[in-house]
Amino acid sequence: MAEQKESFIKRLVNKAVKFYEYCTTGVWSDTRSSLKVNIIKTLSITIRSFLNTDIQTQACAMTYRTLLAIVPALALLFAIGRGFGLQNFLQDELYNMFPSQKDAIRHALAFVDSYLNQASEGIFVGIGLLFLLYTVINLMSNVEDAFNLIWNVRQGRSFWRKITDYTAMLLILPVLMICGGGLAVFVSNTLQSIFHFGFMTPVIKALCELGYFLFTCLFFGAAFMMIPNTKVKFKNAMMAGLFTGVGFSVLQWLFVSGQLYVAKYNAIYGTFSFLPLMLIWLQFVWVIFMSGALICYASQNIFQFTFSNQIQSIAPCYKDKVTLAIATVIVQHFVKRMSPVTDLDIIAAYGIPSRLVTSVIDNLTDAGVVSRVIIDEKRQIIGYQPAVEPSLITIDYLRTKLNSIGYRDFIPKFGENFPGVVQAMEQIDSALASSPADTPLSSLKITTLNK
Repeated sequence: MAEQKESFIKRLVNKAVKFYEYCTTGVWSDTRSSLKVNIIKTLSITIRSFLNTDIQTQACAMTYRTLLAIVPALALLFAIGRGFGLQNFLQDELYNMFPSQKDAIRHALAFVDSYLNQASEGIFVGIGLLFLLYTVINLMSNVEDAFNLIWNVRQGRSFWRKITDYTAMLLILPVLMICGGGLAVFVSNTLQSIFHFGFMTPVIKALCELGYFLFTCLFFGAAFMMIPNTKVKFKNAMMAGLFTGVGFSVLQWLFVSGQLYVAKYNAIYGTFSFLPLMLIWLQFVWVIFMSGALICYASQNIFQFTFSNQIQSIAPCYKDKVTLAIATVIVQHFVKRMSPVTDLDIIAAYGIPSRLVTSVIDNLTDAGVVSRVIIDEKRQIIGYQPAVEPSLITIDYLRTKLNSIGYRDFIPKFGENFPGVVQAMEQIDSALASSPADTPLSSLKITTLNK
């Protein structure tokens, strides 16, 4: 009996080890597109990205920046809330969020009212509004930088696009948040006026909380779609918004419940206890928010991590072949007077992993072999074409330009210490510069990419 039990535990442990190895490494060689495989890949990418991108440090930085912009942000929120007649509702929500810090909130709201009054009188009409928008837009710019880092986007919005896009976000996102609470109040009052039965009150309350939760998820989903400077699919953004909404609701419940037991904490810090509690809350909110961005990125870019272990340990000679192949596709596409090829075209036509395509194209762009072309600015579609005359791009030209990337000859007396090595490499370079290295990429035989 003991041997059977030991054998069962051993088999269970072996299965657990195999499942762990599959989730961490083996799943990326699995080309199936089933729901189970995609969920494992999404969770694996999210956890790996969470550890590699150091979300905790970024959340701390965003907490500090939020603290600087919190008064202008609240002022903007209350200015929009006044337009909807929901100023009192917003105050009640803050009181419910921080039930043990009503005195501190009352002082903070008084400061916000003073800010709005000063910004609407005399010379402050223009200066106050500009400072308010600058402070909030600067915070939005920092959020975009953090999201672009998660999405591996190298170029952010231009100055004018920041003004237009951020203004739209500042009008849309707060309205979603306000509508969530406003709808709950409206539905609650309407249903209670229609149904006078006492047993309906819990049902109405549950429906209102569900509506508020759905608007919260919609708020996060809209943020995941609008903030990164790249195209984010609706279904991926909404799925991440759902997970983020759940995490945010759990945090709210824990924070509100925990504040009921901070009386001793208040006895030490007094009204100042509001500040450290708010900082803790802000940091957790940013961790949840940026974790949701990771989920959104992972769910949309599962295919980019196919064969990730092989790409990470790819042989230099094989990467050279892939680089030559991708450069040839771009050159021949241009020679045949077709529209600029995109990275997705290459991935779909030739089955080359997305991360490898992106890495190779970035190297070709940095080397000045190809250049980016905006195909559709609204949909943020970018294509690639040769940066010089296609007939000039030979195998040797490509190799020379790629070798020009990065620093060289920075080790003191390297040539004096290794003269034989330097001479051997010069001979190799001379041999590679001869035929067929002078063959233009436009004459190499490849399968035509059909669009």
